[in-house]
Amino acid sequence: MKCVIVAGGRGTRLGGETEYRPKPMVEIGGRPILWHIMKTYSHYGIDDFVICLGYKGEVIKDYFLNYRQHEADLTIDLGRNEVRALAETNEPWRVSLLETGLDTQTAGRLARIARHLEGETFCFTYGDGLADVPIDQLLSFHRQHGRKATVTAVRPPGRFGRLDVDGDRVRGMAEKPPGDGDWINGGFFVLEPSALVGIEGDEVAWEQGPMQDLAAQGEMMAFKHRGFWQPMDTMRDKLMLEDLWATGRAPWKVWV
Repeated sequence: MKCVIVAGGRGTRLGGETEYRPKPMVEIGGRPILWHIMKTYSHYGIDDFVICLGYKGEVIKDYFLNYRQHEADLTIDLGRNEVRALAETNEPWRVSLLETGLDTQTAGRLARIARHLEGETFCFTYGDGLADVPIDQLLSFHRQHGRKATVTAVRPPGRFGRLDVDGDRVRGMAEKPPGDGDWINGGFFVLEPSALVGIEGDEVAWEQGPMQDLAAQGEMMAFKHRGFWQPMDTMRDKLMLEDLWATGRAPWKVWV
């Protein structure tokens, strides 16, 4: 099975972090967030990736073209002009890097790469969010309901702590309690190729057109995920993810 990842975002709210690289290449724990997403899928046996490139896609190409050098410990013999890896760190990944346009919207990117999906069910997610979604259970849910599309629904936590106030007296507080209780689009889709039929033009956003159409047709089901989910939209998000990784508390690290 293939996993499609849209990785053309500019990430303007991350400031200088994305001046010279696309948002999915911003690092958490010294590795691109894109790498973390791929490791999650790979843990569940999905190793065939289609990366939709856009803004500064050449940075992603360079990373994978030189993956061995980026990840391995090396001995460089300048006299002999030799490079030797001390320990192999190659992943069992097949990575297709496809240019899908600088300003193309999400559905437009999917339409551009549709011919590479070989008519098979595929996974699809965004290149800027981490979660501990059980991909095996997600796939099982999709196969059982038989519709064209499955979206992972999540309930994000509230952004601020909540005071428990009785009149003017504070009785307690909850640090980042659950948000308003609504389920939102958490990415981590499973789609049938037929879900992409009818997408016309690069300007079509997956969330504003095809998703709504599929829902209206009764062809989209929600896999409710109550575990960890966190997008990296701002520097605050990045620093929080960095802290989780650095302290060994990263819930999305499902691999060994």
